Amino acid sequence: MDIREQITSGKASIGIEFGSTRIKAILVGDKPEPVASGAHDWQNSLENGVWTYSEEDIIKGLQSCFASLMADVKEKYGVQLATAASIGISAMMHGYLAFDENDRLLVPFRTWRNTMTGEAADILSESFAFNIPQRWSIAHLYQAILKKEEHIPQVRFITTLAGYVHFLLTGEKNIGIGDASGMFPIDPETGSYNKNMLAKFAQLTENTAFSQQLIDILPAIVPVGECAGRLTENGAKLLDPTGVFGAGVPFCPAEGDAQTGMVATNSIAPRTGNVSAGTSIFAMVVLERELSRLHRQIDIVTTPCGDPVAMVHCNNCTTELNGWVELFDELLRSCGCEMTKTELYTKLFAAALDGDSDCSGIINYNYHSGEHVTGFTEGRPMLMRSPESKFNIPNVMRSLIYSCMSTLKIGMDILFDEEKVTLDNIYAHGGLFKSPVTGQRFLASALGVPVTLMTSAGEGGAWGIALLAAYQARENREEKLADYLSKRVFAGAAGNTMAPHAEDAAGFAEYMKLYRAGLAAEQAAVEAQ
Repeated sequence: MDIREQITSGKASIGIEFGSTRIKAILVGDKPEPVASGAHDWQNSLENGVWTYSEEDIIKGLQSCFASLMADVKEKYGVQLATAASIGISAMMHGYLAFDENDRLLVPFRTWRNTMTGEAADILSESFAFNIPQRWSIAHLYQAILKKEEHIPQVRFITTLAGYVHFLLTGEKNIGIGDASGMFPIDPETGSYNKNMLAKFAQLTENTAFSQQLIDILPAIVPVGECAGRLTENGAKLLDPTGVFGAGVPFCPAEGDAQTGMVATNSIAPRTGNVSAGTSIFAMVVLERELSRLHRQIDIVTTPCGDPVAMVHCNNCTTELNGWVELFDELLRSCGCEMTKTELYTKLFAAALDGDSDCSGIINYNYHSGEHVTGFTEGRPMLMRSPESKFNIPNVMRSLIYSCMSTLKIGMDILFDEEKVTLDNIYAHGGLFKSPVTGQRFLASALGVPVTLMTSAGEGGAWGIALLAAYQARENREEKLADYLSKRVFAGAAGNTMAPHAEDAAGFAEYMKLYRAGLAAEQAAVEAQ
């Protein structure tokens, strides 16, 4: 069956992922390989001190992205995209979307990027003996309870961004276990929310305005590969206002971007890991055993199958790097030099390879927002250097790229040095690796682990959730996800692996000494401005 026939007969599957700067849709065939795509660019906004996306922007972005996918299908294959075998929704994990009994959003969406829940995160982590980061949904809920926010008595449902979009389209209040694991701790033995911690939360909220049972307002967990609902008539009209795409299509469980990144890189087995680097950067390391103790820099979440994962999440990655590239682009254009962004990024990343391995003492802090790994609730972008530093483009660019990985390295060092976690390989994906060689080489040298870039990794999490949708629609219902990925998706897949570079590794280590020492200056900048 050719691609055109697969599309018209409803054999293709769709994945839609809400990233921090782009919403992307991928259509896969029975291979399953991407055969069409669509996208919509968007940005969060800082409103009254809260990083958020409006309901209007969420719906507008969904419709624009899906229309772009439909247009790509029409252009490439000459047919209308009117149905599918399955659909999956993915999005940035964590955050806080709270609704009343009429499914009305009570407060603006509070994204993962906010660092306003320090008090709640500390209390919950101590009570649970389990790390609860500030960005987790339960931390946002408990902080609102502690602050006695007016909306708390009205809360009847909380969910993630992926869970919200899934609800809009299917009417179902459920999510996948991976996304759920960023809301509230999961019991790996049962694959459900941890009962002991639910009981402890009930004790913490006695005599407060929160009289609900937490389990009643959390989304239900649907196992990977199972049907999590179907596109309703209202959902179809919302997704495609033109009326071409019809209702009834089944959905796989909604998942977080961390889990779809794991799927897109086939890193869901123990001793595998992946790094996703875009607006934020995070590593997912599938564990062979439990960690010896609680580490506040490390989250414990799950794979889409429910296996425990150590997650090192850093809020800041490429935003400051992109800002410098925009500055160079503005200068070139003012001088009458026309160059595409792709060409400019390629040249600047290539230049970084010519920089000194330690960046000649040029240190960059890419903190546009707080960074919990290093203990910052706010950030100030800052570049520092000594008077003797060789201040040139190669060293500046190398420092900017190193800074994207610096906080990640601090967290990963805890896993490697204190917990003796072993990794055979790390798969990388995301915008930082679009320019070949540079990002991959520096990451391998920073972490001391070979880094692989799959040729398909550029599709990222949107492809990952499309694969989960295709897995939900599989004919062999007994086939496990690991087997599906290994045998049907990644068998013979091409990729390039790069081992750590000794000189870069030594230089990065010197860079990190200055980076750690200079955090005091970053803190002073936060306090002074």
